[in-house]
Amino acid sequence: MAALDANYYDQTCPEAEKIILDTVRNASMHDPKVPARILRMFFHDCFIRGCDASVLLDSTPQNQAEKDGPPNISLRAFYVIDDAKTKLEQACSDTVSCADIITIAARDVVAMSGGPFWNVIKGRKDGRVSRAAETINLPAPTFNVSQLIQSFAKRGLGVKDLVALSGGHTLGFSHCSSFQARLRNFSSLHDIDPSINGEFAESLRKKCPKPNKDHNAGQFLDSTASTFDNNYYKQLLAGKGVFGSDQGLFSDYRTKWIVESFAKDQSLFFREFAASMVKLGNVGVMENGEVRVKCRVVN
Repeated sequence: MAALDANYYDQTCPEAEKIILDTVRNASMHDPKVPARILRMFFHDCFIRGCDASVLLDSTPQNQAEKDGPPNISLRAFYVIDDAKTKLEQACSDTVSCADIITIAARDVVAMSGGPFWNVIKGRKDGRVSRAAETINLPAPTFNVSQLIQSFAKRGLGVKDLVALSGGHTLGFSHCSSFQARLRNFSSLHDIDPSINGEFAESLRKKCPKPNKDHNAGQFLDSTASTFDNNYYKQLLAGKGVFGSDQGLFSDYRTKWIVESFAKDQSLFFREFAASMVKLGNVGVMENGEVRVKCRVVN
């Protein structure tokens, strides 16, 4: 484990966090989808090989990288990280790692959207390996609670971290492909997933007809999709979780009580989310990596 430190760049690049914040804020003003996209990017980075910016590397003729793995084809907003990196290289070259940029940017988009602020401990290094095949290890929207708990445990994250970090779905949108199996031919017993609120299922079926001509069709993951709040948990109480992996958190005794406590107390959710993001940011941190000059290519 590398020695991370909240003051890591104080001497070498004192403006680092301001440069990243300004870049992210500017991009979000032009494209309101940026916050959700950066938060998802951070999660997908840290879950594969730890928080080492492996998700940012482009594929080469010799290697298909993580960003071209099936769950990551819909990742966007890499340009925001590139932009921050360009500005950081001008201010203090060869200093701030791409892994730290994603981690700081993820904190910034949460705080900017009305969520909690926390101090990011810094000093991560960038990895040199990125393999599309490894994205199979990302938790899927179809996972049940046992599969989710196991996936998080492999990364040193507990049940409370799972429920808190799932609350990141308070920002963002899903295409039909990630939840339409819940709406038709769900099982031999049920056409529709019985954990879905009936009216909600009907509205989702209208948005996701079969066959679906509209590739952009889908559903916001919470009714206040650009505000970071505890509305996601309130929707689970009402049977309006979009993913099976979301609604399942309210059906399982191991997680239901945590969902209820976050639905009731937003400040508790904010504290736990911030704590879990710090833990997630420490997963698999590299000591012997490098500081990439360009985030898309190894040095």
